[in-house]
Amino acid sequence: MESRRKRRRSQLYKWGLYVLLLLACTVLQTIPGFLQFGQAKPVFLLPLALAVAVCEDEFSGALFGAVCGLMWDYTAGRTAGLLALALMGLSFGLSVASQLYLKLTSTNFALLTAGALWLVLSSDFLFYYAMPGYSNMLERYIGYVPLTIGMSALLSVLLYRAVSWASETFKIDNGVI
Repeated sequence: MESRRKRRRSQLYKWGLYVLLLLACTVLQTIPGFLQFGQAKPVFLLPLALAVAVCEDEFSGALFGAVCGLMWDYTAGRTAGLLALALMGLSFGLSVASQLYLKLTSTNFALLTAGALWLVLSSDFLFYYAMPGYSNMLERYIGYVPLTIGMSALLSVLLYRAVSWASETFKIDNGVI
């Protein structure tokens, strides 16, 4: 009985920390001018979703990725669900790949985050800027996407380490904490 209580308490602490990180990343991502360099500003929610996905199982990672995507949709004023679906798919895929094929280090995680960010930001640029036919699209893409990817990938290492620490601290081994 005591073991079950400890497991539940451990899981509550861990997911409580994940939710606090989600709220902190949402606030940091939406502060006007915070870490802004030109047009580019780092993205915090996608690296957080991927970090939780690689530290937890596929279902939990995909669900947390969808929640991060919904927060990003809501705070960016976009159509609800587009980024949620993208982050859910990326989180699920990276969770499966990290469990089966990848040995994750901080450098590998930063590179995977950069690739995922490139996919998400390029598709976002395609649908919201290129297809409507805005002028100076190439300048906007060059001035925004590479810098955002670089800054976000560097900061993703901190998120990865924080999530890894929480996951290891509150890990359950065969019913024993």
